[in-house]
Amino acid sequence: MGIFAFKLPDIGEGVVEGEVVEWMVSVGDTVKEDDPILSVMTDKATVEIPSPTDGVVKSIVGEPGTILAVGQVCIEFETDGEGTPAEETPEPAEEVVEEIVEETAPEPAAPEPQAVPEPAPSPAPAPTPVVVAAPGARPLASPAVRQRARESGIDLTTVAGSGPAGRITHADLDSWKDAGSPVAAGGPSRSAKTGTTEVPVIGLRRKISESMTASYTTIPHFSYFEEVDITHLDELRVHLNATRSEGQPKLTYLPFIMQALVKALGENPVCNALFDDDKGVVTRHEAVHLGIATQTDRGLYVPVVKHVEAQDVWQSASEMQRVSQAARDGTAGLDELTGSTFTITSLGRMGGLGATPIINKPEVGILGVHNAVDTPVVRAGQIVVRKMLRLSSSWDHRVVDGWDGAMLVQRLKTLLENPATIFM
Repeated sequence: MGIFAFKLPDIGEGVVEGEVVEWMVSVGDTVKEDDPILSVMTDKATVEIPSPTDGVVKSIVGEPGTILAVGQVCIEFETDGEGTPAEETPEPAEEVVEEIVEETAPEPAAPEPQAVPEPAPSPAPAPTPVVVAAPGARPLASPAVRQRARESGIDLTTVAGSGPAGRITHADLDSWKDAGSPVAAGGPSRSAKTGTTEVPVIGLRRKISESMTASYTTIPHFSYFEEVDITHLDELRVHLNATRSEGQPKLTYLPFIMQALVKALGENPVCNALFDDDKGVVTRHEAVHLGIATQTDRGLYVPVVKHVEAQDVWQSASEMQRVSQAARDGTAGLDELTGSTFTITSLGRMGGLGATPIINKPEVGILGVHNAVDTPVVRAGQIVVRKMLRLSSSWDHRVVDGWDGAMLVQRLKTLLENPATIFM
């Protein structure tokens, strides 16, 4: 028998550390080679680590939320072989060991209990006199008790007070309710709640927190809003869905917006760019790689549709559905979660009048899409009902001027209101 010490492997893409998201095994478990043992989140993606060997888990390092360095021993197996050679099993970093010891050190042993004689029973307290306010008299009660009585629909003149001089206390209100006294017409009784729940900010939620903080604190955002008449676009969408071939996806508005963005970003290249603020360099991209903000049960992911400029509307719809579903399923790879040059965030049916989306750093802009609503508008002096779509955008004011952001949104508006021009 031997001990196999397994170190956190090099996940690639310059990753030097990872956060423990979940251990799939416990000490004492028997595992087979390639069984999943550990889920690790890096700056790029969540990666599932398989077992490198058959064996029994002897020890593991790190609870969920712990940061492990690449090359650090994270788990030890007891195997049938000779185990890992000594020179290949370096001890974990000293500070990590100390941290683990501090977290797992047992409590000092409690002293042996000593026999203590039972105290003599205390005499029963004298009963507290209970007083009910005389008819027409104002009951004695503190402002807090009076407020609680009002909220609970309790008439204080019907409550017996047990405090000094018949003052009504909170305990008296509880006793009044426990006794089954009727509640006044003010509604059902309500009570204050004091419970709390602590939720550790770890895993994807920690990454989102760090990313949003970095974006919001380092990028001077400005936002721009517009309303778009997509009546003709909706007619085209309905027609294409009714006549689509077998295997073609059902079209939403987003594939049309993606295709329109290809044109708008091509004409406004300052908006399709990444800003390295450490180097002071803006890199403008010819390719249009669109991040699609996707809500999952694990948090917000931004899978990427690559090279939208080389796709038609059907291909954009298919690829958007594929990467979004992969993000929801947790099967999206590193390449599918990185490399965007511009991001779309859609509130879908939740709608809303507007929003101020936070830029997906190091990008310089983001587009928020709200729901389409039938709205009365004025056309040629007449009030007509049109299908209106609201857009919200945010821009990095260090490299995108207000004119540039507004020009892109206005160009997008023109294309969407005249959908044939998207494909010309």
